[in-house]
Amino acid sequence: MRKAVLVLRDGTVFEGQGFGHDGEAIGEVVFNTSMTGYQEILTDPSYKGQIVTMTYTQMGNYGINEEDVESSGGPKAEAFVVREYLDFPSNWRSSGSLGQYLADNNVVAIEGIDTRALTRHLRDHGAQMGIISTTETDPARLYEKVRSHPGIGGIDLASKVTASDKYEWKQGLWGSSGNIKADFSVVAYDFGIKYNILRHLTDSGFNVQVVPADTPAEEVLDMAPDGIFFSNGPGDPEAVTVGIDNAKKLIGRKPVFGICLGHQILGLALGGRTYKLKFGHHGGNHPVMDLRTGRVEITSQNHNYCVDVKGLGDKVRLTHRNLYDGTEEGMEHADLPLISVQHHPEAGPGPNDASHIFARFRSLMGKG
Repeated sequence: MRKAVLVLRDGTVFEGQGFGHDGEAIGEVVFNTSMTGYQEILTDPSYKGQIVTMTYTQMGNYGINEEDVESSGGPKAEAFVVREYLDFPSNWRSSGSLGQYLADNNVVAIEGIDTRALTRHLRDHGAQMGIISTTETDPARLYEKVRSHPGIGGIDLASKVTASDKYEWKQGLWGSSGNIKADFSVVAYDFGIKYNILRHLTDSGFNVQVVPADTPAEEVLDMAPDGIFFSNGPGDPEAVTVGIDNAKKLIGRKPVFGICLGHQILGLALGGRTYKLKFGHHGGNHPVMDLRTGRVEITSQNHNYCVDVKGLGDKVRLTHRNLYDGTEEGMEHADLPLISVQHHPEAGPGPNDASHIFARFRSLMGKG
């Protein structure tokens, strides 16, 4: 085992052992409270620019497989932090170890640190930039590097993870028959879209066309879809100006659905504002109330920004609220066929309580 060091921007130092890639990585350090699903988390494009700390103690115990990735091209997280890494996976689906997977994809990881102390520190002081290195172990030198980094605020990270060309998606959810009739078509903007969103859209009866984040609204309308989807993705929503501009042109023209970053883009396109949370919501156990029904759903979450839904006034109605901190997590337009949520109804990983929202999007077809 080689020594590894994590240094936060406020000077806090954690020492442990490196696994995965031998090198150095800088990113915004956040914590995720999911007990399982590390492969889906690592490959979720929403984590671009971030170093992910897992609060559950053991990672790697069920290995890696070819099916549970959420995007192409390997992990999108900048680095990985765990309490204990297990290098001897036991699972019938496993085709390799987590450590080798990270090494093959040039992702630096650290184990053996007190992740509970790190999580408490981030809760008290907020998510912040950090650096992990197995090649430079002098905390003073690492501190200077992370202090000089400009951070990820104001950067359009979606442009770094979006598809390069449009493509058609046909795969449904695992275990589905594959014979689902596509009654409607949807164009999905890829700001860092997860595969499980595409599976849910397919299983909901959509013919799915995925387009890059900078695809002009006029080109999307020429494709004559029944609905338009704005996907999840990483970073500061205000920096995704091309997405906001296109959303302004598309709202009211077709039924629209947004998840996570897509929800934030729609809120900004409607004239609202977004704000950054102290340490964000990341995990698979967040209770959210559907205010229309009073039902409480356990949800998967991954975001650092929120939409000020109240600030949009009578344009929209608040539909969901986070029961941990009371933040606003969903909206519907008062007059137009538009819905969006901050959490991840597609799970992958996480519970499926909120997956019915895809059927609600389908019910909007024909109302554009």
